[in-house]
Amino acid sequence: MENQYLKKIIAQSPEDLHIISACCSEGKVNISDVKYLAKNKIFLISISRFSKEDEHKKREINSIIKFEFINSSKSKNIDQKDPNLILELITIDIFRKGENFEINMLFSKNRIITLSAEVIEVTLEDQK
Repeated sequence: MENQYLKKIIAQSPEDLHIISACCSEGKVNISDVKYLAKNKIFLISISRFSKEDEHKKREINSIIKFEFINSSKSKNIDQKDPNLILELITIDIFRKGENFEINMLFSKNRIITLSAEVIEVTLEDQK
């Protein structure tokens, strides 16, 4: 029987964020599905990932990763003008930087998105 429940994981600590990172590693992100809403301090990523948390580890799921309280976003080695660019997520790391946190999303081919956050408030939510 197919699991009808959609997962929602909320991270409010570095340890929680490691769980989201583990669930999303090897996930694919189209650069056009990455949005930074500066006014709202929200950073959104739509990711196509494999369900590592259930017995059918090869089942593909579309999920949204929502980062809140984001002060800034920068990227390295990513052509944001290429609508066909697909990124493969390797891991999400977090570091304390003064009063803030620095969240690094590391992708294959040395591509990086770095977020500066006031607090850790990250949600991984599966979509239908």
